[in-house]
Amino acid sequence: MSKIIPIGPYHPLQEEPELFKLYCEGEIVKDIKWETGYNHRGIEKLSESKTFDQVFFLVERVCGICSTSHPFAFANCMEEIGEVEIPDRAKYIRSIIGELERIHSHMLWFGLAGHFIGYNTVFMWVWKYREPVLDLFEMITGNRNSYAMFKIGGVRRDIENNKIGKIKETLDLIRKKTDMLIGAVMDDPVIHARTKGVGILTKDDIINYGAVGPTARASDVAIDVRHDNPYAAYPLVNWKIITAKEGDVFAKVEVRLLEILESVSIIDQCLEGLKKEKEGEIETKVKAIPEGIGTGRAEAPRGEVFHFVKTNGSNYPERHKIRAPSYVNIATFKKSCIGQTISDATISLAAVDPCYCCTERLASVYDKDTGTKVFGGEELIKNSQQKTREIQKTILRNEH
Repeated sequence: MSKIIPIGPYHPLQEEPELFKLYCEGEIVKDIKWETGYNHRGIEKLSESKTFDQVFFLVERVCGICSTSHPFAFANCMEEIGEVEIPDRAKYIRSIIGELERIHSHMLWFGLAGHFIGYNTVFMWVWKYREPVLDLFEMITGNRNSYAMFKIGGVRRDIENNKIGKIKETLDLIRKKTDMLIGAVMDDPVIHARTKGVGILTKDDIINYGAVGPTARASDVAIDVRHDNPYAAYPLVNWKIITAKEGDVFAKVEVRLLEILESVSIIDQCLEGLKKEKEGEIETKVKAIPEGIGTGRAEAPRGEVFHFVKTNGSNYPERHKIRAPSYVNIATFKKSCIGQTISDATISLAAVDPCYCCTERLASVYDKDTGTKVFGGEELIKNSQQKTREIQKTILRNEH
């Protein structure tokens, strides 16, 4: 007799509401179903009512942890449509912000992973070392999250050369602490026991599900937008794609920790590029965006972010489509969790670093024969309001 173990929609393991139903026999997971739809913010639709410049501030709110990856992809998209080439100094600054975000995101995930397996010492260590990264963001941009740095044609603020020394000092600290964490992980039998051989995704699994980012690279699939479709300063510096072969939770830990060191190296080289550029331009002036269609990609900490925009010659997007990495990575749970114990399934769920707000979609239903819309956003709002009124009536009846 199988039993259903629900995780969510509200659960201590999950920072956002989402429902996973584990179908178990004893302690073993035999099947898993995933239900979405507990959040919807309508960012794609809101974008159509914002100017191109305002959209940057909107898409930063898709995800708080990787808030600059969406402006990165949107900027790449709009600059493709407008055939805009940005200055080298802006390329270096964009890459510095992107890599600092990768460091803080990976550290945040690693700390939470330690918390999930009951290893709170790791949680407290890593989050302590993450603080100097957020301090750098505050020094450079004025914000610890949602940095508001990107615009079509470049960046909004420069990184003055007198700040480079402080940034390098913090990078040295991060490098030393990451080396310490790598040593601790590699030597710790508790982490090995809880993560090795757990939640395995094979190379074929990654390809079949279209997984991206560290989730893919931990299964020896060497994909990375920074390398495969170079943008910003990534073709101007030397770096390598970090991969592992095992595809388990431990491999995902290993890939993220080593990527932190790689990000430190990239930022170091970008800072040297800023020194050479001295006080160069940080933007190309763009007066208008023509009618057209463009795509923009960026490598977020979780993997590829994809933006599609259709323009009509006005100052507003006619259509804006966003795909975040969690949308494809979360589906891999169907492979990684089946056959695991319940306790291992939870860390396997967390191993892809899911962001559930990134995955929400609103679908319109059309009659396939007539093309008539049967159900859309307006109907959803009406149904929601009707449901609220019914609940209110039920509450009032119970009170009397």
